[in-house]
Amino acid sequence: MRRHLPLLLVVVVALFPLDGVAGDKQIADVKELTGSWQGWITREQGRERATMIVIGDGSYRATTTAGSSTEGKFYLQDGKLLYRSSRTTGTASLSEDQDKTVLTMAPGEPTYGAGSAEYELVK
Repeated sequence: MRRHLPLLLVVVVALFPLDGVAGDKQIADVKELTGSWQGWITREQGRERATMIVIGDGSYRATTTAGSSTEGKFYLQDGKLLYRSSRTTGTASLSEDQDKTVLTMAPGEPTYGAGSAEYELVK
């Protein structure tokens, strides 16, 4: 069996390529975030549906279905995607999985009313 293990691994990789695995996407300009995003924010009170609109300079406005909103701006610093909002600051990351682009936001220091968020780009 040990002799066949390398062959088995080659067959598994050939049959199940890693194309479907989400991978981080590096961005060179915040303009790449431009568009409409839909997703969820997580706060102390629980999860809420949210919509976020990002314009070319990285500015955004996010609104929940409950009516709360926040404004902020994405920016690049030392190759890292960061954001500053009316509630908090934090890191952001972009990942792609086939036809799906996901933006994840995590506050550096959570404050009341601010939490993590995950949005999918609306195409």
